[in-house]
Amino acid sequence: MVKTEKNYKRLKGSHGFRQRLLLSTLSSTPIIIEDIRTNETWPGLRSHEISLLRLFETVCDDCRVVINQTGTKLKYEPGTIMGGRINRPHDCGVSRSIGYFLEPLVVLCLFAKEPLTISLRGVTNDSKDPSVDTFKSAAFHILKRFGVDFEDLSLKIESRGLPPNGGGEVILSVPIVQNLTAVDWIDEGFVKKIRGVTFSNKVSSQFESSMIRAARGIINPLVSDVHIFTDHRAGPPAGNSPGYGILLVAETTSGCYISVDTAASHGRDEDTSDLADDVKKDLMPPEDIGKGIANALLEEIGQSGVVDSSYQGLLFLLCALCPQDISKIRIS
Repeated sequence: MVKTEKNYKRLKGSHGFRQRLLLSTLSSTPIIIEDIRTNETWPGLRSHEISLLRLFETVCDDCRVVINQTGTKLKYEPGTIMGGRINRPHDCGVSRSIGYFLEPLVVLCLFAKEPLTISLRGVTNDSKDPSVDTFKSAAFHILKRFGVDFEDLSLKIESRGLPPNGGGEVILSVPIVQNLTAVDWIDEGFVKKIRGVTFSNKVSSQFESSMIRAARGIINPLVSDVHIFTDHRAGPPAGNSPGYGILLVAETTSGCYISVDTAASHGRDEDTSDLADDVKKDLMPPEDIGKGIANALLEEIGQSGVVDSSYQGLLFLLCALCPQDISKIRIS
C-alpha cells in the first residue's frame, strides 16, 4: 500500500531533529519536516543530520528518506529496526562528534531484532557534544537502571579523533531488551570517589600533567578518593588532528554518575565546514582547562540531580519509553 502525504505527521523546523527521527522510527510513524532553516544563511539540513539519517538507514530495513533539492524539506518513512553486526564502518563526519550519534542510535537499537555491533568513525572528543568516554562512564549506567544488561553494553575506543579532521573510531555493542523497567531514582547520594582521564593527541604528554595538577588542586581538598588516568597517543591511534582534553566522573553512594568533559582543539564552522575563526587563536592553556573542568564538575554535583545536565534528555527519553509504570526521578 502506497502512503499518501495525509498519512505523514507534519512537523516544522530543525528543533529536536534527533528525537523526532528516533521517536518516528520507534512508533512507526512517517513524518514530513518542512521549513528546515529556511531563514538562515545556509538553509536546509546539516551534514551531521544527513549522516544520522544514513545511520538509521543502515540499522533499519525498508527505511525511506526523501530530501528536496535545497534540503529544507525531509520526508522520512521508518522501517524495521534490525540491528545486527554491521560490517561497514559508518562515517559520522567532523561537524559533530560521535557523541551526537550515540544517544539516538543506542536507544533505537535497544528495540532491534538483533543485538547491534557497529564501528563509528569521526570526532571522539570536542567541546560541543558529550564525549565517547562520558557516554561509556555515565550513560551506560543510566541504561543499566532501566534494565539494560550492563555486561553486554560495550564502547571500545580504537582511536581518538579531535576537530577539525577527526580520525577517531569506536566500536559499539548494544544488547536488545523486551521492555524497559520504570525507575524510582530520587536519591542522588554523596560523592564517594572521582575518576578521570586526560588525553593528548599529537602533542606533548606534559599537557596532561598540567591538567591533572590543576584539577586536583580544586577537588583533592574535597574528595579523598581521586584517580585521574592518562591516555597519550601518537601515530594512527591519535587521529588526524592535534589537541588535548580531560573528563571527570563523580560516583555517589547511591550509584549516580555525574560527568563533565572538554577538549581543546581547532574546530570547523558547523554551517560551512570551513575552519572556524578560533583556528588562528592559541588553544586554551591546559592549566585553565583543568581548573575549568574541576569547577564544572562541582557545579554539576551542586545541582543535586541523579544525572548531569548532559544526559537529562536521555533520562527523560528512557522514562517516556517505559511501559505505563510511573518513573520518579530527581534532576537539577
